[in-house]
Amino acid sequence: MGNQLDRITHLNYSELPTGDPSGIEKEELRVGVAYFFSDEDEDLDDRGQSERYTVRDSSPSEGEGHLLLNEIEFSAYSCQECIFSKLRGSQDLSVYPVQGLLAFCKPGDLLELLFICPATDHPPPPSSPHWAVYVGQGQIIHLHRGEIRKDDVFEVGGGCMGRVVSNWYRYRPLNAELVLQNACGHLGLRTDEICWTNSESFAAWCRFGNREFKAGGEVHTGNLQYFLKLHLEENNIHTLRFHSLEDLIREKRRVDAGGKLRVLKELSMVEEKQ
Repeated sequence: MGNQLDRITHLNYSELPTGDPSGIEKEELRVGVAYFFSDEDEDLDDRGQSERYTVRDSSPSEGEGHLLLNEIEFSAYSCQECIFSKLRGSQDLSVYPVQGLLAFCKPGDLLELLFICPATDHPPPPSSPHWAVYVGQGQIIHLHRGEIRKDDVFEVGGGCMGRVVSNWYRYRPLNAELVLQNACGHLGLRTDEICWTNSESFAAWCRFGNREFKAGGEVHTGNLQYFLKLHLEENNIHTLRFHSLEDLIREKRRVDAGGKLRVLKELSMVEEKQ
């Protein structure tokens, strides 16, 4: 993980207003990311979970059984069109224990599992949130440790919490039958047969079918640009620019794995050096 820390502390983040993302200055650095075929379980970290997820106070009207996390919020754009939104003002970002989460799920939904309080009898949790396609009856299909597999969500997410994230990407979704067909049709594939670099890209491809979620599935052109906004605090937004959705997702997950406190600290280090 040391080299990952070096990478983020040397990025030149450019702060932009919250309006049109096309107003990026020419000198802004485009973040480049090296890729390999794996999923986030291979990027394990010895950091404590509390550093990445701190709990916010819940209002009395929100009831019991779920948490609000003090986490990084994101929005992403393809040119000027919003394609991804994880913002508290427009969505419920509460997380639930797995048992309670399933009450909200229906087949074809996308789930995000967060290993906030991992069970002691389970392997070390992945540093990034884990995405999966919900099949029904407590079953999920997901990219896990270099294999696309079907598992019981309680076995995979021992001690974890999660939420439904089907609407975070703004693409037109396929119907539930096609989502499940996409997921089931790739069961058993392993590393050398897989064309997704992480669990999020695989799950999102199953639901939306866009080839941009596949590694190398997008034709790179000079006109196509993606923008990822990190909503760290009120009036504290940093924007990164990419030439593919694959690049954007990988960087978003890497930043998310670091946690808000770490990112704020590293950004302040960059500003001090400039």
